[in-house]
Amino acid sequence: MRIRFKPWARPELEASKFYRDNPEELKDKWTQEFKNKENPIHLELGCGKGNFISQLAVQNPSINYIAIDLVDAMLGLAKRKIEETYQEQNKEPDNVLLTRFDIERIMLILGQQDNIKRIYINFCNPWPKGQHRKKRLTHTRQLEKYKTFLANGGEIYFKTDDDELFQGSLGYFEESGFEIIAKTYDLHAEPIWDNNIETEHEKMFSEQGIKIKALIAKIKVG
Repeated sequence: MRIRFKPWARPELEASKFYRDNPEELKDKWTQEFKNKENPIHLELGCGKGNFISQLAVQNPSINYIAIDLVDAMLGLAKRKIEETYQEQNKEPDNVLLTRFDIERIMLILGQQDNIKRIYINFCNPWPKGQHRKKRLTHTRQLEKYKTFLANGGEIYFKTDDDELFQGSLGYFEESGFEIIAKTYDLHAEPIWDNNIETEHEKMFSEQGIKIKALIAKIKVG
């Protein structure tokens, strides 16, 4: 998603208590950044404007969340959305952190000791052209990277509007040794998880009559 430059975003992020501008220094140390250090950590890749992560985090105070994006403007909007959502609940955002980084290089900021229990990938770029498919966040090349920091039995929750991306991803997960424990070609008619939080894209696609595809993949323990 393209978004206009927002000059206020960078200063606001740098002043925020729940933004981290030095993620490479936090590899294997993310647990120490949260108030409740014993809570499991879940990760959103490509948080966009923050509607999903803000609702998810405020509803689940016993889980810590890291949300990553590459664009300051997006992260600035996500930061404001998180503040707004928590303020409505009279809570402090002490279980969510934002950071800016290139997801293709994610192994530089997350390690085995971070023990990530779950990854959320929502409506990522489908990269339909053949030579670009390796850029997909669900491509085998990326899944192998996630395996270096996902906990034993860790899960990936994935949803998309794109039929070809979904079919390709089923193959990617199998090739990378993940077990597909649930899948659906119409998430709203056949939910595979409780309390689905709609993203901005999801609402738009659903209103256009496009069915939302989704899956849960799990690292095989062994």
